[in-house]
Amino acid sequence: MKENKMFCFQCQETAKGTGCTIQGVCGKKAETSRWQDLLLGVVRGVATISDSLRNAGIKSSQEVGDYIVDALFATITNANFDDQAILNKVDNGLRIKRKLIVLAKEHNVTLPNYQEVNWGGEKSDYEAEGEREGVLRTENEDLRSLKELTVLGLKGMAAYYEHASRLNERNENIIAFIEKSLAIVSNPEADMDTLLATVMETGKFGVDAMALLDKANTQAYGNPELTKVNIGTGSRPGILISGHDLKDIEQLLEQTEGTGVDVYTHGEMLPAHYYPQLKKYKHLVGNYGNAWWKQKEEFETFNGPIIFTTNCIVPPSPKASYKDRVFTTNATGFPGWKHILADENGHKDFSEVIEIAKTCKAPTAIEQGEIIGGFAHAQVFALADQVVEAVKSGAIRKFVVMSGCDGRMKSRDYYTEFAAQLPKDTVILTSGCAKFKYNKLNLGDINGIPRVLDAGQCNDSYSWAVVALKLKEIFGANDINDLPIEFNIAWYEQKAVIVLLALLYLGIKNIHIGPTLPAFVSPNVLNVLVENFGLGGITSVEEDLKNMVG
Repeated sequence: MKENKMFCFQCQETAKGTGCTIQGVCGKKAETSRWQDLLLGVVRGVATISDSLRNAGIKSSQEVGDYIVDALFATITNANFDDQAILNKVDNGLRIKRKLIVLAKEHNVTLPNYQEVNWGGEKSDYEAEGEREGVLRTENEDLRSLKELTVLGLKGMAAYYEHASRLNERNENIIAFIEKSLAIVSNPEADMDTLLATVMETGKFGVDAMALLDKANTQAYGNPELTKVNIGTGSRPGILISGHDLKDIEQLLEQTEGTGVDVYTHGEMLPAHYYPQLKKYKHLVGNYGNAWWKQKEEFETFNGPIIFTTNCIVPPSPKASYKDRVFTTNATGFPGWKHILADENGHKDFSEVIEIAKTCKAPTAIEQGEIIGGFAHAQVFALADQVVEAVKSGAIRKFVVMSGCDGRMKSRDYYTEFAAQLPKDTVILTSGCAKFKYNKLNLGDINGIPRVLDAGQCNDSYSWAVVALKLKEIFGANDINDLPIEFNIAWYEQKAVIVLLALLYLGIKNIHIGPTLPAFVSPNVLNVLVENFGLGGITSVEEDLKNMVG
């Protein structure tokens, strides 16, 4: 570790497929990586103490759960590059830890003798502690692999949980599990069996977290419905909102109504157009651009201000013209960008963003036309008779789930080619930003059913699990794996990890993930996943088409 300035291998694009050691491919600097490692160490300490209290019958406050969720979310890939913001979270975590230790003493609760629990947080020790808290602290690669598989799954789970909690949907069992699993990961004596069981249980609670968010979104905004989304531009100035948080776009739409400023979605915010209570705003005029990694060129031509509600930040170049009109909120952050906080009632004031937008030119059009989406589980069930008839008649021979993430690597063109070459009697089920690899291809329809059914954001992969279970019931299949559904998933970051673990928990086998296998999965752990679940990578388009759809 001494020769490394940092070590991070949590995303698909990690350097050389093994780990970033000088600077993150995402743009994360070595010092930022060290502070994030330090923050994760503090989070493990807070969770371990809270778990001990919980086991003694003493429940922690909501503040503890909210802190753990926010801090985990802040360390997800492309979320927060602001060193001071991360260190502020470290200090807050140490404050909470001290309160919990006092509570434990008051109730005579014995705490584990782990470094995460014992470290008191002297500022002079921050740098050394940050180095010590990195993923390489666990020497055995198999134990390290299982620990990181759990932690990265928890990061994705935390992202989904935070969105749900902002819509007043919470689940104490999920918070209790996050604390318990972080306590297990903190234990230097945790063995392979315990860690493997924790990985699988993470998948179970991943399903619960996605179900919670699905409930929160649909209760607040209605069930997504079939919608045509404009990808051109209007003549008025606009605000571009990126990320995943629907509460933020709702508040932005409320505050921009009647101001002469339009709102455009970007990246994973595209599915906001599918919700009845959001699409009713006439000044939500369209989606601008493509997946997150193209933002540098697309933000230049948008001309107006940009709001990041969650991760997917690509650090701009020093000469970028848009860098002075970008805002962050929630767990995101970037040095020099203004951060918008919520008040005690969860309300955010976007007035400064709106005033900047009024001084800007209208967005420059980069494409024209429409894309179709809104096929979450309720909409698919509304078309169930049509879908079932198409399957029974042979018009639809196969469904291929192509959910997940997009990214910069040239090898991801595989997914465009795979989609384009799929036989015309197959339907793509998608969610997440992976769809930008093929959602603008003219793939046609089958008896009026579009051949690309977009459920929404990455968390809406839950919809395809719900649909698969419903099809199992309709067709009287003994096993979900007997259905004519294949899984060819593209992954990039930690929300894709929790989606994968959730699918494994549901018993779905023979999932293909790519474009490369995760660096954090050791050969022995990979063998376990292959033997138990048939997990595999991708090869060539031609070979995979032959094996998956025949």
